[in-house]
Amino acid sequence: MPECVRPLRLLFAPLVALATASAAPAHAQKVHEIRLEHDAATHEYRFSPATVTARAGDVLVFKVTGGGDHGIVFEGNMPPAARAALSAAMPRRVGDLSGPILGPRAEYRITLPALPAGDYRFYCLPHRAYDEVGTLRIQ
Repeated sequence: MPECVRPLRLLFAPLVALATASAAPAHAQKVHEIRLEHDAATHEYRFSPATVTARAGDVLVFKVTGGGDHGIVFEGNMPPAARAALSAAMPRRVGDLSGPILGPRAEYRITLPALPAGDYRFYCLPHRAYDEVGTLRIQ
């Protein structure tokens, strides 16, 4: 290496390391599986787990494991910016904060946007009368 290049390399190496470190995510992305279940013996419909604690960048994977068709809808009682961000993060929406109807063994994935800390309730549209509800807890 030429002598004139070596001092520049020593000068810029710490800057490159600093830039690379600051670009790293604050936490590793986590995938949360939420099963949409039906107990035929008790006629109970449920999300399992019913409460999920997550952060921005995490992925929610809703998996239909029984009970016919299901759908994911978030309740709209949240700040307007959070409502817009969450709705925009939901692929194949059929309405504001409302995902598509999912058939047997289907999956629905949402990558969480930045949301204010708090609880965000969701429910299954076809089984709302059966109290199939869940909570997304943002840290």
